Amino acid sequence: MKILHTADIHLKEYNDERWEVLQKLIELGKKEKIEIFVISGDLFDKGIDAENLRPKIREIFSNNGFKIVLIPGNHDSDSYRDMYFGEDAVTLTELDTPFEYEDVKLWGMPFERVEGESILKKFHSLATKLTANTKNILLYHGELLDVFFSRNDFGDEGEERYMPVKLSYFKGINVDYVLAGHFHSKFDIRKLENNGFFVYPGSPVSITKRETGQRKVNIFEVGDPPDEYLLDSPHFEELVIDLDPLKDRDPVAIVKEHIEKVHPRAKIILTIKGYINSEKTKISESEFVKRIKEITGERCIEEHFELKDIHLILENDLFKSFINKLENTDYSEEKKRQMRDIAIKAMMETRL
Repeated sequence: MKILHTADIHLKEYNDERWEVLQKLIELGKKEKIEIFVISGDLFDKGIDAENLRPKIREIFSNNGFKIVLIPGNHDSDSYRDMYFGEDAVTLTELDTPFEYEDVKLWGMPFERVEGESILKKFHSLATKLTANTKNILLYHGELLDVFFSRNDFGDEGEERYMPVKLSYFKGINVDYVLAGHFHSKFDIRKLENNGFFVYPGSPVSITKRETGQRKVNIFEVGDPPDEYLLDSPHFEELVIDLDPLKDRDPVAIVKEHIEKVHPRAKIILTIKGYINSEKTKISESEFVKRIKEITGERCIEEHFELKDIHLILENDLFKSFINKLENTDYSEEKKRQMRDIAIKAMMETRL
């Protein structure tokens, strides 16, 4: 049995980028011949979004050839009870009522504002229900405390804790997979003591600028380890370019090459550091920035220009002498550049 697992799509509007990603995931499910499509919480950004989009959801959650199993997340926790989401949709809102498919049982632990003893009681209750003669999969939406995540890894959630658990909670529980949601930043797998797996797929589309890099989902055969699948979905990409004025290359061309290598669906957060030599390139700082903006067009959502024009320093006899001596040392190229940058900064401060 093949399963596609994702979470944290945070739908807000019909036919926007996030909606487009959901449609493409359904098409991916058909292409991969999956039997179950799991969404581990936060399909919707808010309850009102679920209400507005439900008629359209019913259309795309019907007649796909596979089941779509959902649990509530912290953003859409009140959106599912007794609601119809389409012929293929199954919503798990009670921990003691699994969805059974062939020899697999999918159990849902919907998001609640509980922690500590209250969560442990849920796990103790679950342990009595998970038998060894079937594959058990738990859908969960919340925080895994064993690994350090910054608050930014969960989107714009502030400092509140969201149904936190530890890997030790699963000790003695016959669960083969925990298909989790809430952690946005990246695909992350943890091994359980019983050789099962706890996996966050990460958001399939960047929700905040902190979710950088190409997005992924989890597609796997039951019985095999989780497996990340790269998506061609909109995402943010941090691009840092450090210019070296002593290289015999056009700095504009260097930036252009870097931009062209970025994934076409990425929105770039661009930082250009280092130095340029306007005497050599015949381009001033302002002209350089103008040229870069023409190259990037609408691909950049943020631009940070931290470069400096140092042509006067490069022509200084003292600096030239220092560079000649530095090049004749046995230092690594990285060490040479560090020492050269220190000298440049010192000479710039001296000139101020």
